Amino acid sequence: MGLRTPDEYRAGLRDGRRVFYRGKRVTDVAGHPELAPAVNHSAQCFSIAADRPDLAVRKSRELGDYSAFYHLPRSAEDLTARATLIQEVSRRGAGTIVLKEVGSDALFALLRATEGAGQEAAQAYYRRCLDGDLALAVGQTDVKGHRSLGPSAQADPDLYLHVVDSDAESITVRGAKTHTSFSANADEIVVLPTRAMGPDDAGYAVSFAVPIDTPGLSFYVSPFLAGTADPFEQPLGSTHKLLESLTVFDDVRVPRDRVFLDRRPELAGPLAIAFVDYHRFTAINYKLPLLDLIVGAAHLIAEANGIAKAGHVRDKIARLISWAESVRGLAELAALRASEGAQGVWLPDPLTVNIAKYTFAHGYHEAAAALIDLAGGALVTGPGGEDWANPEIRDVLAKYYAAAVPGEQRLRILNLISDLTARNYGGYQSVLATHAEGSLEAEKLQIARSYDSARATDYARRLAGL
Repeated sequence: MGLRTPDEYRAGLRDGRRVFYRGKRVTDVAGHPELAPAVNHSAQCFSIAADRPDLAVRKSRELGDYSAFYHLPRSAEDLTARATLIQEVSRRGAGTIVLKEVGSDALFALLRATEGAGQEAAQAYYRRCLDGDLALAVGQTDVKGHRSLGPSAQADPDLYLHVVDSDAESITVRGAKTHTSFSANADEIVVLPTRAMGPDDAGYAVSFAVPIDTPGLSFYVSPFLAGTADPFEQPLGSTHKLLESLTVFDDVRVPRDRVFLDRRPELAGPLAIAFVDYHRFTAINYKLPLLDLIVGAAHLIAEANGIAKAGHVRDKIARLISWAESVRGLAELAALRASEGAQGVWLPDPLTVNIAKYTFAHGYHEAAAALIDLAGGALVTGPGGEDWANPEIRDVLAKYYAAAVPGEQRLRILNLISDLTARNYGGYQSVLATHAEGSLEAEKLQIARSYDSARATDYARRLAGL
């Protein structure tokens, strides 16, 4: 098929998939008034191929033209190029992930961490994704039930996705995945293990890929960011949105050629971590435009309010810049420190990736608080889009909201910051900062695992005379 256009991507979503939203079955995800903004947001990973082929298209005699999102990293330079692509598409998406980034993370992990028949299936599936220019969702996080119990110890066995039947041609799975971004507006879903597993959890050590319209597969889309937002009030939330779902597998049959891991608990942990290696690298790069947005908004509102020269304002902005540039520097270093992994697929340095992700997440809420402090209470007491649309009221608003800049300019800056910090979109970003791509605790765990302490301890021992 080759590279698809945004319209071809939208047309591919009209396939009878079982999507439920706000209590009703959705028959056309791309045409639904509240879901279409998310589809249009994701379509940017297709439009960028025409707008910036230098970034988004790779050429090969064997493969032809294919999406650069799916280019296998074979060097540190490849990872740097991938980071640049992710940053550009995120910049178009207002600092939010778009679509193909996550699925390609999963493909790289599958090629690195599977064996035998699973590796053959992963290689064939990778080629299928290139040829069809497919957009993939990733289902990794199980609903987990009682968190102190492992998969096989749950009162309800379906609280982790597991194999319930198998034959020579297929396996059958039951259970659910949660926090599944893009599931309702992707072409296929790749399922990965959520954690390391022991011998008793063998039935839960499963990985595969199926089309979104596969019988028995249902998606219950979160109503967060529901409704159609006024673009004056919510310049971000009215245009940029992700569809998150509870993804339920009700005895879904998976053909063997789409199974990458079948009851191999010893490979569950390595596959889960292999995905994390790439997904957090994606995270720290797609967050960079968001950091630029926060710093830029801080400058704009300080100037608009006439406080840009105040000492405490300069201090806040300097701290925001330091935070943003620390994450950027670590993101660049993660690619420079890359190393070759299994199957010749290179991976970014896990230690640096997790330090970058932790630095971003740990500082996010302080940064949002600084931005709110600079903006003032008008973030939640200001007028709405319907007020601004009325010419008579607009004149009043323009007069009384003027400061160091005209009233309209100040209101638009305030609404941008309100959307980013105080409204539903801001709440969504706040939760993403804490939990998306792994929690703060998960990042600290990976930092500790990845750090080779020998150099430091040997040096300390020598100076201590040990």
